[in-house]
Amino acid sequence: EVKLVESGGGLVQAGGSLRLSCAASGFRLDDYAIAWFRQAPGKEREGVSCISHSITSTYYADSVKGRFTISSDNAKNTVYLQMRRLKPEDTAVYYCAAAEGLSCDFFSEYADGHGMDYWGQGTQVTVSS
Repeated sequence: EVKLVESGGGLVQAGGSLRLSCAASGFRLDDYAIAWFRQAPGKEREGVSCISHSITSTYYADSVKGRFTISSDNAKNTVYLQMRRLKPEDTAVYYCAAAEGLSCDFFSEYADGHGMDYWGQGTQVTVSS
């Protein structure tokens, strides 16, 4: 059974940090790109970051570039999103998703979330001002 399980969300003050985890099971990270999306109430889903292993590429949305870092631990089959210098506008439910064979070089074409094969259940991130 394929599963993606996010964790690490929570409440943090502006300027603080959080690290989200996306634990994958039922498939190998090497064969997939893993992406982080977020959705705030009343707003469209936004592709935040992406990492693909077989093609070794990453992507960051302009809104998070320089503040967020995506990484993976293949031994644990887990992808991380380190979020620093958080802002109130980063408040959203964060989801991880997997897409087989995707290169993150083209992730901007999928930043609305279409084309993903699997999704996690989401984790809430709230940044207070």
